Amino acid sequence: MKLFRTARLLLYTLVGLALPAASYGQALPHKLGKIHTPQVDLGYEQWGSNAAALPLLVVNGGPGLSHAYLLPADIWQQLARQRRVVFYDQRGTGASKPVQAGAPQTLAAQVADLDALRQGLGLDKIILLGDSYGGLLAIAYASAHPEHMAKLVLSDAASSNLRTIVHLFDEVFPDAMDREKQAAQAGASPQAAAEASLRDHFSLLFYSLTERDRYFRKLGATGTLGLEPAVSAAVSADAATQDFTPKLAGFAFPTLVLTGRYDMNVAPLTAWRLKQAIPGAQIVFFEKSGHFPWFEEADTYRAVLEQFMAK
Repeated sequence: MKLFRTARLLLYTLVGLALPAASYGQALPHKLGKIHTPQVDLGYEQWGSNAAALPLLVVNGGPGLSHAYLLPADIWQQLARQRRVVFYDQRGTGASKPVQAGAPQTLAAQVADLDALRQGLGLDKIILLGDSYGGLLAIAYASAHPEHMAKLVLSDAASSNLRTIVHLFDEVFPDAMDREKQAAQAGASPQAAAEASLRDHFSLLFYSLTERDRYFRKLGATGTLGLEPAVSAAVSADAATQDFTPKLAGFAFPTLVLTGRYDMNVAPLTAWRLKQAIPGAQIVFFEKSGHFPWFEEADTYRAVLEQFMAK
């Protein structure tokens, strides 16, 4: 039970431009595909086709989530008019199922998958954006493969050491936390309870209630967040033992740290510490956002990200 609670907490812990690949009057190229590896076929989704600009590879949060929770935002398609934007599903989630029997569910395995994806897509240098838990995975990848890093974006990232994250849910939402504990004891199936709990937690990730409601409308009443509790528990248990903080001082590529000022899931102190630890890192606070500034302040977020990527 303690491990499951830890896994859930980590799950909730869960930036002159090149010529556009397509004008706003044209359809944006969109592709779904698979990259084969011995342990899993990695499902990916790509928007845009401009090979002249550095590609943006987005690493979603979780662990144990697909990239589906990012898709209610229009920002990714807007960014893809300048460059290729690639999403993928981490092993055991979304389109990256099934996984070979006995294959590990570890952070190291996810780093290997990310590099297999990069190779399979024929990408040499990449701009890597890690959102929430995806920030830890992006840091782990950058530590292992700095030769492929053009730039790094850490968006409300789950630190370089999960044990140092500052969560404020209990302090800010004691009523919601109490309801969650009661719901967990209500007798629902583990899968149904986990999915319901995740949606409840997502409702706490927004600064604006209007933006929160708009997000869920776009996600849809039956929209999935792509949760796989077993994957979440296994990866969380492994990731919680890792500490990449000593690696940060060696990051020689441009790094942008982004955070919502009112992120209760990963308090801005985490972003500030990352900025302080990475040489030359820039930081931007989004003053009307919680954990998802890419949705709540999409226009500002896109402008900041495009300026950084174009340098």
